[in-house]
Amino acid sequence: MIKTLIALAATTASVATPAAFAGTYVNVEANSGFTGTDYEGSVTDLHIGYEGGNETHTFYVQGGPAFIAPEGEDGETRLSGKVGGNIAATEKLDIYGEFGVVTDEDDNFYGTKIGAKFKF
Repeated sequence: MIKTLIALAATTASVATPAAFAGTYVNVEANSGFTGTDYEGSVTDLHIGYEGGNETHTFYVQGGPAFIAPEGEDGETRLSGKVGGNIAATEKLDIYGEFGVVTDEDDNFYGTKIGAKFKF
């Protein structure tokens, strides 16, 4: 159960933002989970990705290993990936979304995110 929660958190932790450039990038991201004040573990993604777009919409796709380290258990390495994007609906409203996956021997873990960002 703990591994599931950590893996799911890893797939949905990043936020889609407008691309500063189009091209290839490396993204290293660590996500940790807590229940109350109890540390449950971490997932660290080491992804290679590509992003592109223009002033009104951006997209990205990235993937690579996910190092899963539950507290008090042996760690595992899985594959993970994310695809997402951002649409500038108006000058003050962006809509974004992301889909992520972490592989597992039995069942893969999937996560989704959709949101809106209002600018003042």
